[in-house]
Amino acid sequence: MIELPVDLPAELVPLSWLIGVWEGSGVIDYAVGDESVTHEFGQRVSFSHDGLPYLNYTSYTWLFPEEEGGEPRPLAAETGYWRLARPLGEGDPGPALLPGVGERPFADAEAVETLRNEAGGFDLEVSVIHPGGVSELYLGQVKGPRIDLATDAVMRTQGAKDYAAATRLYGLVEGHLLWAWDIAALGQDLRTHASARLAKAD
Repeated sequence: MIELPVDLPAELVPLSWLIGVWEGSGVIDYAVGDESVTHEFGQRVSFSHDGLPYLNYTSYTWLFPEEEGGEPRPLAAETGYWRLARPLGEGDPGPALLPGVGERPFADAEAVETLRNEAGGFDLEVSVIHPGGVSELYLGQVKGPRIDLATDAVMRTQGAKDYAAATRLYGLVEGHLLWAWDIAALGQDLRTHASARLAKAD
């Protein structure tokens, strides 16, 4: 059962099942040329909101030790923002620090329903930033407890590793957050990269 926070903006209701801290483990299984990179990892993911119509997202992962008694190794981190895709109007803040003017749009469930797409879900925009010089813009949709995303744009700094495109799938299954991530990187086409199963943290 999903409990909605009392201060949740109406636009976040379709994404409300993500809110909270999730922890668990997963597997990297990525072929690079003739070699396969395979590791188990741990992950902690947080989805939160600050009263505005988007979710704050953070993820931290670490490699499990290969030998008994070994220490976990930090692996990767990412941060970003998730929101329903819609044009921004005068009532929305921005650009920069400019406040919105007048009423905030889509402030109730009836207004949010007008954003539902032809497939019965809601279109999404997700921005994800990696500390290694890669920024991703994903487009996709949330439909019930399932989210499908694909990169619309990937930006890299001059020194970043080759990373061209990705897809991500999230789903709520028996109270667990499951995800799968395919990437096109290191000169290769889109292929399986990693997946995990996470449980709500206390």
